[in-house]
Amino acid sequence: MKVAITGMGIISSIGNNVEANYHALVNGKTGISTIENFETVHKDVIKVGEIKLTNQQLAQQLGLDSDNNFSRTAMLGAIAAQQAVEHAGIQHINEYRTGLISATSVGGMDMTEKYYYEYFENEACRKYINSHDGGDSTHKIAEHLGLKGLVTTVSTACSSAANAIMMGARLIQSGQLDRVIVGGTDALAKFTINGFKTLMILSDTYNTPFDHNRKGLNLGEAAAFLVLESDDVVQKENKKVLAYVSGFGNANDAYHQTASSENGEGAFLAMQKALKIANLKPSDIDYINAHGTATPNNDLSEGRAILRIFEENVPEFSSTKAFTGHTLAAAAAIEAVYSVLALQNNSIFPNLNFNTPMEEFDLVPQTTLKEKTIHHVLSNSFGFGGNCSTVIFSKK
Repeated sequence: MKVAITGMGIISSIGNNVEANYHALVNGKTGISTIENFETVHKDVIKVGEIKLTNQQLAQQLGLDSDNNFSRTAMLGAIAAQQAVEHAGIQHINEYRTGLISATSVGGMDMTEKYYYEYFENEACRKYINSHDGGDSTHKIAEHLGLKGLVTTVSTACSSAANAIMMGARLIQSGQLDRVIVGGTDALAKFTINGFKTLMILSDTYNTPFDHNRKGLNLGEAAAFLVLESDDVVQKENKKVLAYVSGFGNANDAYHQTASSENGEGAFLAMQKALKIANLKPSDIDYINAHGTATPNNDLSEGRAILRIFEENVPEFSSTKAFTGHTLAAAAAIEAVYSVLALQNNSIFPNLNFNTPMEEFDLVPQTTLKEKTIHHVLSNSFGFGGNCSTVIFSKK
């Protein structure tokens, strides 16, 4: 059974909706900047992909009461999910068997770190700590949408949203649900910044995916959701299909807690599985939206995996993280939106900031916007702990 994508929603550092994100991608407009929304000792040391809206502005956009306990992660997710539902033309969200699968790593950490020291002294602030766990943001999104069906959360680090898409597709294919809203959301927080700082993989400048002189990643924040629907719903409702989820694969190389394996074993297996499920050959792929975090380890590992799959016929590839930063659990969702936009517009988006090829292999990403007939896009997302996922998006 085919799994159709009928709606998309997104908010990121390059735009507050799908159109704004596409405009930034085709015009090479990056969203990487310095931190403005909260105080941190690293404020002027690192660059991030920050959404330039305060929590108060996000709450106003959602029509929330002033005493709400929505975390920033939940608010970003609710905005993107609402856009996706509206884009899909859904009037009655519970009319069909509908689920929500949301991915997050950060959860409500922005609330926890803000109110942590007050917790035992001020009973009124405890409701904010209640929004800490990742599942809370998912339930808040479902509540905002009025969704009564299956609600669940995926947290597998940076592959989370890819696994949410994969799980949603399988629930439709197995006949358990008719429609699933899938995606991910993560907000910037001091906790995340400090954590990645200790790993020594944050860059003090604009990230440079697949460049020999890459220094590390820029953290970002974003949310994106896709509406997946069965063939039956598409036909019954005469829905416009944006693209199809044609293949997916997940593998774990169990190589290291935070590093990818040196030969890209997990990435290789994930791509191999996705191609098999899609019944496609490597030569059928027209564009690779690479994970491309601009860390020394990831880009080398992913590059080796790509060469193992595609050998001497590597299609155009690029990492869009130079636009948005690495948005952790949301990354695969925003890049799913970008993959669908690539299919719809027959466009390959540029890998910004690239200058010097890596000395380990002869791989050069697409550095300018390129028009090309695209039928299949392969999107990679690799998480800590070796959790590697690939999703293939197709026109039909």
